[in-house]
Amino acid sequence: MKNFANHAVSRRAFLGGSAAAAALGLAACGGNSGSDTKTDAGTSTGGKEGGGALTVGSAYSPSSYDPANCSSAFCLSANMNVMEGLYNIDFTDYSVISGLAAGDPVEVDANTYEVTLRDGAKFSDGTDVTADDVVSSFERATAEGGLYVSFLTMFDGIEKKDDKTVTVKVSIPNFSLLKERLAIIKVMPSSLSADDAKAKPVGSGPWMYTEVSDTYASLAPNPNYNGEFPAKDNELRIESLTDTTARVTAQQEGTTLVTESVPPESIDQLKGAGCDVDQVNGFGTRFIMFNVKKAPWNDVKVRQAIMYALNTEQMIANAFSGMATIPTCYLPESFTNYHKAANTYTYDADKAKSMLSEAGVTPGDLVLRTTDNAQVVAMGTQAQEDLKALGFNVTLTSDQSPATYAVIDQADDSWDILIAPGDPSCFGGDTDLLLNWWFGDNVWMKTRCAWNTSDEWKKLNGLMSDALATSGSDQQDCWNQCFDILSEQVVLYPVLQVVTPTGSWRSTASPKGESVSSDFKGIGTTGVQLTGINTVTA
Repeated sequence: MKNFANHAVSRRAFLGGSAAAAALGLAACGGNSGSDTKTDAGTSTGGKEGGGALTVGSAYSPSSYDPANCSSAFCLSANMNVMEGLYNIDFTDYSVISGLAAGDPVEVDANTYEVTLRDGAKFSDGTDVTADDVVSSFERATAEGGLYVSFLTMFDGIEKKDDKTVTVKVSIPNFSLLKERLAIIKVMPSSLSADDAKAKPVGSGPWMYTEVSDTYASLAPNPNYNGEFPAKDNELRIESLTDTTARVTAQQEGTTLVTESVPPESIDQLKGAGCDVDQVNGFGTRFIMFNVKKAPWNDVKVRQAIMYALNTEQMIANAFSGMATIPTCYLPESFTNYHKAANTYTYDADKAKSMLSEAGVTPGDLVLRTTDNAQVVAMGTQAQEDLKALGFNVTLTSDQSPATYAVIDQADDSWDILIAPGDPSCFGGDTDLLLNWWFGDNVWMKTRCAWNTSDEWKKLNGLMSDALATSGSDQQDCWNQCFDILSEQVVLYPVLQVVTPTGSWRSTASPKGESVSSDFKGIGTTGVQLTGINTVTA
């Protein structure tokens, strides 16, 4: 038997971003991984640090908190404080940090591993965390129709060996991303009902829910938490501030100590008030998706024509104040596995008209939907004008994400094109996961985009499987082919890749005399993660 290498390291950072299916992740954890030192949850770290309330402004509204099927930006973020997997992800660099596991997986054979739970692990309700809870949580996460299923297809099963040990079976020998994928499975009590999981889940993490509503979530330290990364304040309060003016005002006045999705036009305003604003490139995208169930969007040439018709440079200037880039690959250039795709798209209205003519398409009525993200609404307005210039009669409809996807999930012909934000890097940073969120065998390809019956989708998924089973240059070659297919087919593809601005009272105290500890910085993944961060009173 052999152990996996331990990648757990000390991290203290702040992450900010936005996505339709992403997180404002506030993982309140910190300290030296592997240290024998334990701190009681909610206690001060010394001096004037700790004992206060961490207040955060979210750009999204809450919906379902269900840890086995959560895609709400607000709820997924809050769950990062409450729920643990066997392992957790540190979103500052996508490394693995401690979760419920007492150590690394122990290899029994190339397809079988054992994981032991840490001693004394309890849920916030005081009940012991057992192997049965791990097994039932895996079953919930892999239930048919679940959002995470395509991330977890390599698992043949998770079984109970004894009360504190589970046996994990995988279909890919020597699977190198085992801990990263186990981190997706958040462990909850077997007794927790589906309704309670959606409304207020119980976890074993450093925080627990005390109150949730349509506008905020309030969390308190979990008194039963005995892991490495205890909560360091008395309260964590996440406010839903979807209105950009309200969110900026709350940050400027010090009502919130940290805020996500700072509008580009408000960056100088917050900096002038003394607030830090970090701007970092990440995976965050503003994507386009076509209803390929209906003509003319089932024609690849027509989809490509629309890509050329979009005045993306104007979008960047007007909606993002220059804080975005035009994609040259599904991955941003800063990512390790980046490969310039075979097809890139810049504004060329004449080419777009020519391609429509070649496809035999006469522009007609078109329903363009967007979510209510302010930047996306602005993109939609620009796209409406761009498509009108091609001759389309464009109806633009913007709504909150749940309402938008409720319409799209009806699988009817009432929409043509969607523009929305997205960032699956809130689940992890490996290339297979980033591909699988949209292009795996899931709701996106079965219902929303409905591309899963095409030969191109089957080839794409074959290459994704091949990549997962190999490594090095062979793996990169498979992914390069994936990127080329996506850039050619553009059934769902980034229109822009954005810079993530995050505000924090870090270097100076807020007008209310509070700040967050100085080891607090912005990084460019979706959502926010607080790692060992606490309040400081001036």
